[in-house]
Formats: sequence, C-alpha cells, structure tokens
Amino acid sequence: MVRTQIQLTDEQASPLKEIAHENNESIAAIIRKALDQFLMRRRPNRRDLYRQALGAVGKYTAGAGDIAIEHDRYLDKALRP
Repeated sequence: MVRTQIQLTDEQASPLKEIAHENNESIAAIIRKALDQFLMRRRPNRRDLYRQALGAVGKYTAGAGDIAIEHDRYLDKALRP
C-alpha cells in the first residue's frame, strides 16, 4: 500500500467516523472502498481503449482465413453443447 495524506472537511470527517465506528472499520478502509467504487464507475479513456484493442490485433491465429466473415458460425459451433 501507498501511504497518502488527505485533508477532509468537518462535514466529511464526521459521517466517516460514524460509519467506521458502526462497521468496526478504519476510516482509511471506508475511504479505500469508496475510492474503489468511484474508480470502477469511471469511464475508460477512449485513447487507452483503442490502444488496448490495437495491441490484440494480429496477436493470435485461428487457422482459418474467413474468421472475419464467418465469426458467428464459428462461435455458434464452439458454444454448442
């Protein structure tokens, strides 16, 4: 973990202390949980998504030359019980 110091307003600190006490957790644990939720909801950067997608291009081979056209047929065949 990285140690970080933040400053809270009285209006922020008071309910955090109550929540921490009620849940028998530290204020730091409550803040980490809230930050995790915030980061999960954050919209990904479009440029990073494109970069990630381009990184996969040409990385794998399938042994068939018509995957781009027949992908639904191949997927259906692969998922049949």
